Amino acid sequence: MFGPPGGPPPIHSNVPHPKRPKGIKNVIPFWIDCLKNMIKRLVYIYKLVWDARPALMFILAFMAVFNGVQSIIGAYISKMLLDGLQLAVQGQLESFQTLGLLLLLQILFQLAVTIINSVSNIVTRLSNELLTNSIKLKIMNKAKTIDMAKFDLPEFYSQLENANREAGNRPIQVLQASFSIVSTLISLIGFIAVLGSRLWYAPLLIIATTLPSAIITYRYRRKMFSYVRRRSKDRREMDYYSGLLVDKDLVKEVKLFDLSETFIGKYKQIFSNYFKGLKTLIVAEGVWGIVIAILSSIVNGGIFLSIAKSVFDGKMSIGDYSLYTNALFSISTNVSTLISTSASIYEGTLFIDNMIAFMEVEPQLVPSIKNPRKVQHHAQHTIEFKNVSFCYPGTNRYVLKKINLTLRPGETVVLVGLNGAGKTTLLKLLTRLYDPTEGTILLDGYDIREYDVKDLYSMFGIIFQDFGKYAFTVQENIGFGESKRMTDTDAIKEAAQKSSADEFIQKLKKGYQTPLMRIFEDNGLELSIGQWQKLAVARAFFRNSDIIILDEPTASLDPLAEQEIFTQFETLSKGKTTIFVSHRLSSATIASKIVVLEYGEIIEIGTHKELMQKNGKYAQLFQTQAHRYIEQP
Repeated sequence: MFGPPGGPPPIHSNVPHPKRPKGIKNVIPFWIDCLKNMIKRLVYIYKLVWDARPALMFILAFMAVFNGVQSIIGAYISKMLLDGLQLAVQGQLESFQTLGLLLLLQILFQLAVTIINSVSNIVTRLSNELLTNSIKLKIMNKAKTIDMAKFDLPEFYSQLENANREAGNRPIQVLQASFSIVSTLISLIGFIAVLGSRLWYAPLLIIATTLPSAIITYRYRRKMFSYVRRRSKDRREMDYYSGLLVDKDLVKEVKLFDLSETFIGKYKQIFSNYFKGLKTLIVAEGVWGIVIAILSSIVNGGIFLSIAKSVFDGKMSIGDYSLYTNALFSISTNVSTLISTSASIYEGTLFIDNMIAFMEVEPQLVPSIKNPRKVQHHAQHTIEFKNVSFCYPGTNRYVLKKINLTLRPGETVVLVGLNGAGKTTLLKLLTRLYDPTEGTILLDGYDIREYDVKDLYSMFGIIFQDFGKYAFTVQENIGFGESKRMTDTDAIKEAAQKSSADEFIQKLKKGYQTPLMRIFEDNGLELSIGQWQKLAVARAFFRNSDIIILDEPTASLDPLAEQEIFTQFETLSKGKTTIFVSHRLSSATIASKIVVLEYGEIIEIGTHKELMQKNGKYAQLFQTQAHRYIEQP
């Protein structure tokens, strides 16, 4: 019986989420906590912006103050102009010059507002693009540090998808909204002062009628966020089903098996359930908004009548009427804007949690000592597995159990076993894509966890069964084996020759400069799986590493191409430790050591001759395959 499974703990953001108040006395502390958390998230966003473009902060701050002040200035200019017109109508204005100056002032002010807003719009749009790019780069740079094990955790993968989805819009939206709050507050305070000087009760009535709207809006925005977060699995499933119909690798099977309606039906079913709860929240918030709007209209109507009566009684001028009604509209609009914008900021900062959580993930695959060891390159290495057991994160099923294995310098080791035996997992542990749940892996006598991870990776030339296919040129696809030497065309060609890829590359119109895949290039070439595999093998050969690892390197190749690769392989692997997985046991005959795995355990070790004499599992598998090639009478 094995101990508890290892792996990283679930991913959670360090930004705390306040608990719902259980009584009236806890309501105020609850909202204070909400405000504190919102401010923490805003600070995080401001830092992102500052890191990307400090100038954007200053531009937005200037525009926030300008937009807040300009509405008040504009209202006063309109008042002065109307009062001048009134005097002119009454014959009390001695010269048109005064009126002309007021008109010129209004025109120049409007022109200044237009120019400043246009320039600000240009700068903001450009800066937004730069900000989006900066955030995307941060996510990309963070992603390269994250352990592969994290991607096996559904919660983390949701965070990654959400962070990627929200990165381009949310920070910018929250940033602009937060500065919009500043301009709204400036305008609101200014117009309250204007209106309050003559009608002190009016601002109080407006605020009193809109306060319930604030409470309702915040409540439903929080409910909306909680619902979306709770149903993130539904969104992932919808994305998955919609993606199945546009995946070029699956389109053939989808069409031939007539699976389109099945996938569309599943998508519709999940969306229906997802939308049902969403619709309830949206409609409820909208109905409450209508009720509050009716109440506000009644209050505003009463105040308008009061102002109109003052003008009728001669207590106010036409300019006063314009100023105070403008102030009334502005206060009402600004309060509503303040509520909706604050709610948007609150909702936006909640979604920013996804990005914060993602950016706070710390890699686990780090050296266990302060000053990590360096790998001795271009040397022979000894590898030891000592009581190694492993289960994937989030599961308690061991895929490897008590593995004890020594790989000596210069050995060619073949891993054999049925599907699910643990062969590929063993390679992933050796290359430290994962750490063992139990036990230790030693490289030259030292725990591999003591080595610098990047330095450790560089000693392996590897091709996995699910090798990468990149939308780049042929040369780049091979050169990715060692990106620092990507321009070494002679070495790339040599690697292609060793993998038997050069033969079909030479027949291409652009040769090694041929673009592959039609993702970015209309003339991109679509290779067969066998051709892709030859490129992947060439990539492993090009790396010129100390340890060569090949996981099913010839699975998609014909027998002649397979034999050609293994002939080159024997030459390439001389003096190097070589490990490969193969289901074609004829290739195992070249091995100095064959390791047979079954259900995550090593059941046999030896040479081909030794294992055939033993007449165990290996012999059974080999003979079963050999019979396929025997001509039947």
